[in-house]
Amino acid sequence: MSNTKPVVSVHWLAGQLNNPQVAIADCRFDLAHPEAGYQQYQKAHIPGAYYFDLNQDLSAPAVQHGARHPLPHLSQLADKLAASGVNSSETLVVAYDDSRLAFAARLWWLLRYLGHDNVALLDGGWSAWQAAGYPVTSVISQPKQGKFVPQPREEWVADREQVKARKDLPEVVLVDSRDRDRYRGEREPIDPIAGHIPGAVNFPWKEITDEGGYLRSIPEQQKRWAAQKQASEIIAYCGSGVTACVNLFSMELAGIHHAKLYAGSWSDWCSDSSAPKMGKEEPLAGSNPSNK
Repeated sequence: MSNTKPVVSVHWLAGQLNNPQVAIADCRFDLAHPEAGYQQYQKAHIPGAYYFDLNQDLSAPAVQHGARHPLPHLSQLADKLAASGVNSSETLVVAYDDSRLAFAARLWWLLRYLGHDNVALLDGGWSAWQAAGYPVTSVISQPKQGKFVPQPREEWVADREQVKARKDLPEVVLVDSRDRDRYRGEREPIDPIAGHIPGAVNFPWKEITDEGGYLRSIPEQQKRWAAQKQASEIIAYCGSGVTACVNLFSMELAGIHHAKLYAGSWSDWCSDSSAPKMGKEEPLAGSNPSNK
C-alpha cells in the first residue's frame, strides 16, 4: 500500500485496521522505567499493533564509552519488522507513542534509513486514539511472515569524527535537539557531563508538536527551518540519537530531505575526553522560547 503522507490521523487509521497492507507499531516507552512501555502495550493497544521496544528493538546494547542508544543491529530489526508483517517497500507502517513522537519518530527514521519510505506517524498518538473512542485490545499480536530486506542509506548517518571535521564549516548546520536548559548546560539528567557541542544551534524537539502531541502546521514547520533550508549539510543530534529523529521528521515536513543523524549524539560526544564539551553559547533557535 503506497502512502505519500508522512502523518496520518486516528480517523484514517481506524478505517484501516483490517487492511493487510498496513502494519501498526506501538513505540511507547519510558526512559526512567524501561519496562513500562511493554506493560502499557499488554494492558491496551491499537488492535493489530506490534510492540517495538526502544532498548530491545530500536537500539543495540549501550556501550561503556559511546552512544547510549546505538543504532540497532540491522538483521535483528529486519527480522522484527518481517515478523510484524512488514514487506519491504510494500507495507505501510504507522508508528505511534504517547510521548509527542519521541520514540515513534525513531522507528520512522530507522525504516527510511533502511530504505523503506512507506512509513507514517500517527498524529496525536495513543492519547488521540483513546480520546476519539476507537477500539483498543489487550490481545498480543502474533508473528507474521513478512519479508524485510534492509538497504541502509549509510550517508544519512554521521559519526563523531565526521561531526568534528564538519561542524565548523560555514555551510554546515549542527542542530542540538534537546531542551534549552540541557543545551545551555544548566541541567543534565542523564549523561555525565552537561553542555553542548560547540557551534551547535538549539531547536528543542518538543516544539514541533503542541501540548497534546498534535503536529503543528506545515507552514509552522517550514518557518521553523527557513534559515537552515539553504545549508548544504544539516546534522541533528540529541542526547542519544532518539529525539533528534523528531526534528528530522519536522525537517522532512518542511521540505528538507538531506539532513543527517549524529547517531551517537551527546552521549557519544561527551564520552570522548578529547572533544570540547561546550564553547561559546550560540544564539538560541526555534520558534517559541516559552516551550520546554
